[in-house]
Amino acid sequence: MPTDALELVGMSHLMGFTHGRDDVLVGLVDGPVALDHPDLAAGNIRTLAGVSGACRDHRTESCRHGTFVAGILAARRGSRAPAIAPGCTLVVRPVFSETVRVGELPSATPSHLADAIIDCADAGTRIINVSAALTLGSVSAQRELVEALSYAVQRGVLVVVAAGNQGTVGGSVITHHPWTIPVVAYARTGRPLAQSNLGRSIGIRGVGAPGEGVVSLAPEGAYVTSSGTSVAAPFVTGAAALLWSAFPGATAIQIKDALVTSLAGRRRTVTPPLLDAGRAYEVLSASRAGRAVVGSREEDMS
Repeated sequence: MPTDALELVGMSHLMGFTHGRDDVLVGLVDGPVALDHPDLAAGNIRTLAGVSGACRDHRTESCRHGTFVAGILAARRGSRAPAIAPGCTLVVRPVFSETVRVGELPSATPSHLADAIIDCADAGTRIINVSAALTLGSVSAQRELVEALSYAVQRGVLVVVAAGNQGTVGGSVITHHPWTIPVVAYARTGRPLAQSNLGRSIGIRGVGAPGEGVVSLAPEGAYVTSSGTSVAAPFVTGAAALLWSAFPGATAIQIKDALVTSLAGRRRTVTPPLLDAGRAYEVLSASRAGRAVVGSREEDMS
């Protein structure tokens, strides 16, 4: 893909340090993935026991969505896809049915999403990417999702979520949760896309990422261009995965703070600032986590 989307958020700088470590597990809560795509780093992709993570029908919108997002995270370096963290292990946990027709937007219920988050947390993932439209669901189902997100907090798992593409100001049960990182789609001009949802919780705790005209993988072995917050979220997830690979001793809070808190002072708008992956790396380098990594490397050399 053109490098300007990666350059927009300082990702090329971070990608120059590492391809990722295979002990950094990234949960993909999305559609199934065309694991036979020649550009996927398939050796570092796995599915959970009892869950079918591979596409059965490449024509479905669910397969197309999951494969596209997987390409941003786990395509081989040199692919036309962003290929941010192919060295990390991608754990595929589908929540979209493959009965969704082409052109329809795949969505998940709060209960299904809650189950997937718990499954990924129990599998040892460090970060979970949720590029999913969420149906409203019952009050009890929404409470179940909040409890699943709180479970992720207890396990030290970061949850990165797409802010949504309805062009509204507000939020949802998942973007309101204090532990999630909501992601808004930005154009290559550095301005938010009009279709991106905004809101107080999104502006305070979220970030922006490339979401216009991004090229990634299509199930039939080709490439496709797409836009929106589902596209933007895996840029943030990929940055978190590379940061944890570069600083394996960092805590979830340190990674989250490097991605979010370091971007600005007190936030007062409904629009979050753009991700700066290079700055996040520098913040961690100067932190205790960074010094611990330097110390361990010096010990290894002695």
